[in-house]
Amino acid sequence: MSDDAPASSDSDSDDGIDVKGLGVAVVAVACLGLFWMLGPAWKLAYLFAEVVVISIVIWQACDPFADAAQWIGETFKLPGSVRGATLDAIASSMPELFSGIFFVLIAVTAVGEGGTQQALEAAGAEGYGATIATCAGSAVYNMMLIPAVCALVISFYRTSRPVIDVEDDVIARDGLWFVCCEILLILFLFQDQMYWWMGLVFIGLYVVYIVQLSRDAGKFRGKMAKVREHLEGPGAEADEDTVVRDLKESGVRVSRAHVIKAREGDGEEEDDDSAGILFGVADVPLNMVTAWTVIVVSTAFAAGACYFLVDATRAAATELGVPTFFVAVIVAAAASSVPDTFLSIGSAMRGDDSGAVSNAFGSNIFDICICLSIPLLVNSYLTGWQPVSLLQDGEPIPGLVGLRILLVVLTIVTLAIIWHNRQLTRTKAFVLCGLYGVFIAYAVLGSLGVLF
Repeated sequence: MSDDAPASSDSDSDDGIDVKGLGVAVVAVACLGLFWMLGPAWKLAYLFAEVVVISIVIWQACDPFADAAQWIGETFKLPGSVRGATLDAIASSMPELFSGIFFVLIAVTAVGEGGTQQALEAAGAEGYGATIATCAGSAVYNMMLIPAVCALVISFYRTSRPVIDVEDDVIARDGLWFVCCEILLILFLFQDQMYWWMGLVFIGLYVVYIVQLSRDAGKFRGKMAKVREHLEGPGAEADEDTVVRDLKESGVRVSRAHVIKAREGDGEEEDDDSAGILFGVADVPLNMVTAWTVIVVSTAFAAGACYFLVDATRAAATELGVPTFFVAVIVAAAASSVPDTFLSIGSAMRGDDSGAVSNAFGSNIFDICICLSIPLLVNSYLTGWQPVSLLQDGEPIPGLVGLRILLVVLTIVTLAIIWHNRQLTRTKAFVLCGLYGVFIAYAVLGSLGVLF
């Protein structure tokens, strides 16, 4: 489709330095240094600036990871929706995974060797509660704010087609999988305790999801081969609807998107096979060795940044005198979701609308199935395989009850908005932003003790 072509040319150049991003980083570091010099009276402002700097580090760590993951996806000819739900989702969800692990590790190790088993289990419950808050908050952010931001950017940027078009497969497959995972999570969260085997259930569920995506990728490649074969013969001059109809009559079901992608694929210029690092200051040429090296190194940097994110989140909660749960559900969740945002915006600006939305859903599925499971298994191991209590002084962890209700309501509303006309418009984007504002209000009021 011709109106997608300008997207890549008008976007920030992949070959140049990201001046805006570099400028934001310089300002953030300068503010961090200023608040540090101002002393203890500005500790809260210092912690906020620290979180901003950490989120920038996470962004820059995940950026080359995403480039390498995309190169791998293109090398194996994965469709955009599958790549977005797997490689992009994993690339952008690393912060949630490492944050959850560090929340548990820091809380449990703080007890020390002389601590009682009861103290150890209580610390583990606190750490895992913050993990739940981070992943749940990130899920709401991914589900609502990322599609909204993509839709807003596209509405101003791509004037010839100022909406995000969502394929049925993305909603029917990724949306349905997310709802199923979320329902299972909520059922587990309504228990008084979470057991190690629950983590294995989620991991097994994610394996099934990957198997389905693998099958879908194979079907996609088969359909694209049929489309290209038809376009090289009788359908060379036919419009998209005619090609879809002709192939349907021959027993092959494809969409207009398949035909458009087949026609554009051979005519597009090859993207630079490189991963940009440090705001594009340097590029790493990609091949099968360097791509996996970039992924390993980026993962290490993201893990280090997440350790400091967890430390800053706990310090901010202490400074504010509120449970870590409420700080994690906003601060840690938003900071760890920065890579998801830029990945989805980049996909949308390249014309890959389905990849942009499926990345958000895929990230949420990864958050629930993996980013909650691994910390749960780590916590269980450190506490002698004891269950993680979801109670505090005999009552549910503060904020957990309201979070369960909000997750259900916001998921249903968001999916209904996306399902309507299979499009995201500027108006829908503002509605989603408003709903995310409701979620933030809940977290703020909850931290003040107004809500349960």
